[in-house]
Amino acid sequence: MTIVDTRPAAAGDRATARGWLAVLAVTLGIFSLMTSELLPVGLLTPVGSALDVSEGTAGLMVTVPGLVAAGTAPLVTVATGHVDRRLVLAVLIGLMGAANLASALATSFPVVLAARLLIGISVGGFWSVAGGIALRLVPERQVPRATAVVFGGVETASVLGVPAGTFLGDLGGWRTAFAAVGVLGLVSLTLMVLLMPRVPPVRTLTLADLPRVLRGNAGVRAGLAITFLVITGHFLAYTFVRPILQADGVDDRVIGVLLLVFGVAGLCGNFVAGALVAKRPRRTVAGVAVLLTLAMVLLALVGGSGTAAGVALVLWGLGYGAVPVTFQTWILGAAPDAGEAASSLFVSTFNLSIALGAFLGGLAVESVATTSVLWIGAALAALTPPVAVLARRGH
Repeated sequence: MTIVDTRPAAAGDRATARGWLAVLAVTLGIFSLMTSELLPVGLLTPVGSALDVSEGTAGLMVTVPGLVAAGTAPLVTVATGHVDRRLVLAVLIGLMGAANLASALATSFPVVLAARLLIGISVGGFWSVAGGIALRLVPERQVPRATAVVFGGVETASVLGVPAGTFLGDLGGWRTAFAAVGVLGLVSLTLMVLLMPRVPPVRTLTLADLPRVLRGNAGVRAGLAITFLVITGHFLAYTFVRPILQADGVDDRVIGVLLLVFGVAGLCGNFVAGALVAKRPRRTVAGVAVLLTLAMVLLALVGGSGTAAGVALVLWGLGYGAVPVTFQTWILGAAPDAGEAASSLFVSTFNLSIALGAFLGGLAVESVATTSVLWIGAALAALTPPVAVLARRGH
């Protein structure tokens, strides 16, 4: 009779299971962070009214963390290069949770902006470090799936977290929404401390790596260009989607539902793009841009009814839901041997575009008209397909 010792396999299974629990903890963290960064999109009007600022000024709640995240994404990665990655992620997610709780208790707009600055630091640093963390947590054969799960936190926050936060804000007030995200961040902190193993750094990124990958890789430059156009155009318009719908006569209670519809459509767009982008990257990028352009134009022309607005937001959600997985895949495919440096540049460009879009949208709302942001956003999105089609994805 032969006795087979299965203890090593069982130990390996336990290690794999714990690694996946750690991946899920990181995913929850990045979901909390991105929801936190974008939450004001659905709450501009109530926050502005409560703190006595205009909607254009309230848009700084999106601009400030975006700018800070753009600058700190590579800097935090470089500065913490010798520190255990678990500790870095835990500190950053804890900072985000505390900042959101401070926003929920704030009695003046400058206090909210100060808290939003801290959130920008958290977002930039966490996203850059978390981008390659799956490689350290699960077996090699499972790394692609684990990486997709981690970045799924970004996508889900963009297309579902913000609408859900808006809906919660409509039910219990904007302070409740900020507090809920803060508590979610602290839950993420607890789970990371309990579930993540020590993750010592294996290679330190230097500032010299960033211009090197930018200069030497045409595919990365093209990916950053399309990211800039699409994300700037999207947030230029989407930051002010609530006042746009209000100006069209859509009831406040319906707006929360419409944004949830946007989120559901976005999840569908994410799955569709994930199936297409590996084999057809240029066509997928072009399709995303076309959907976004059509949605903004449609909302500008026929947004007066809840049904028409719903159709426009479904198209918009399908297009934007595909953005993170599509563009991240482009960037990593263009720089397979410099993924950390390329990801840092991508995170910086993504967040800079969020900030610039929200800022330019605020200027347009204040000086032209609320619906002008839809036309400007559509124009930027429409510039993307030629860049995608003509780009040579150099490696």
